[in-house]
Amino acid sequence: MTRQEKEAFKKSIEEQIEALSRELALIEKALYPEKGEGPSDKVAHLNFKLDQSIQIQRHREATKRLNRLKEAYLRIDRPDYGLCRECEEPIPIERLKLMPESLYCVDCMNELGL
Repeated sequence: MTRQEKEAFKKSIEEQIEALSRELALIEKALYPEKGEGPSDKVAHLNFKLDQSIQIQRHREATKRLNRLKEAYLRIDRPDYGLCRECEEPIPIERLKLMPESLYCVDCMNELGL
């Protein structure tokens, strides 16, 4: 992978980290409404609780991805960035564009059951 490609990935990762951080802030606001902004009756409360459980799952998944992106950002300058941890072959650029935090190529990921 060229230095220029790594710089492009670095910029993309930075943008994704910013976007996920904003999304997490919105999710947290939905999870914990200001006093007086919560549901006003029993039906609304049940709907709020259902929505809250969905938001909790979204928050978990976004937090996991944010952590993976931050780790990828720290690894990007290392010579092994973009190499599959299993077969040590280059991970296709198109895969890294979609998921710059990828540690495995698709074949190894499927073989490992990830």
